Amino acid sequence: MIGFVLFFAWLGFGGDYIFALATADAPPGAYHHTFPWFGLVLSAIAIGVAQYAYRTGPQKVLWATGARELIDPGDDRERQLVNVVEEMAIAADVPRPRIWIVPDGDPNAFATGHDPQDSHVAVTEGLLALCSRDELQAVIGHELGHVKNLDVRLMTTLAALVGAVLLMRDGMGRMLRGGARLGSVGGGGGGGGGGGGRGGGRKGGAAGGALIAVLLAVWVISWIIAPLVTQLLALAVSRKREYLADAMGAQFTRNPLALASALQKIESAAAPTAAIKRGSAHLCIADPLGRRLTSREGWLADALATHPPMAMRISRLKGMGYAQLKKEGGLPA
Repeated sequence: MIGFVLFFAWLGFGGDYIFALATADAPPGAYHHTFPWFGLVLSAIAIGVAQYAYRTGPQKVLWATGARELIDPGDDRERQLVNVVEEMAIAADVPRPRIWIVPDGDPNAFATGHDPQDSHVAVTEGLLALCSRDELQAVIGHELGHVKNLDVRLMTTLAALVGAVLLMRDGMGRMLRGGARLGSVGGGGGGGGGGGGRGGGRKGGAAGGALIAVLLAVWVISWIIAPLVTQLLALAVSRKREYLADAMGAQFTRNPLALASALQKIESAAAPTAAIKRGSAHLCIADPLGRRLTSREGWLADALATHPPMAMRISRLKGMGYAQLKKEGGLPA
């Protein structure tokens, strides 16, 4: 979160600083940028957009996936889902969340909301068809781990910040298309030096112009890569929280091997979850956009994947299950 704040500060007040340098040597009647209005306005817009996205985030996610709320179960699978959610809510010591079903054949699940009193759990039709009762229970336990840890609040806030950066980047791009005059203002100021110190003014103007050009280039590049930087920060948080939710799901069910089995089935699904888009991908139990990165290890997968390597998650859960069986006397010492 500190990284997000610092990045916003650079984008806003850094632009003010560059503009102030560019207009410092302008003639007395020309514009001199002394008040950081750009940083203040940008910060206010970012805060407003983030607050709106945070308040409406859960409803937007559920609406975007086409999920329908499960109020009156219509068949055995839906009744089983309601029973499992109620059991896991008791085990996690949280209020029962509202239950939603996403009309998608790919197995997946996610939780959203702001806190345990305002939480939602959604599963796809494919997950209901694929998982046994124990596996479904383990998946719901994982999602309620996110609810109990307030991960849903954290990830909603991060998604809102990413959306704010995207919105501001688009607006800044429109401004920069017609803003080539910034460099010309700085250049004009450098050429208006007095006659007595012409040589020193020329050197100082050249040095100042070079500094402005470098800062401006870095600032523009920062705007271009802003969505990528913010998304990488959000994904880094998401990957770490998945391991904790796996452990809590195993704790609630006392059956880590069931979650390992469910993750193996989800990982083997051929098609990505079409109903869940990129903006809410980090909320899901598995990457809904395809498993090409989460099936690999290494720095590239660690940096770009929405989830930690599935093989690593399964291996940790199997290790928990082996230790539990050994402790209960099911395996030789």
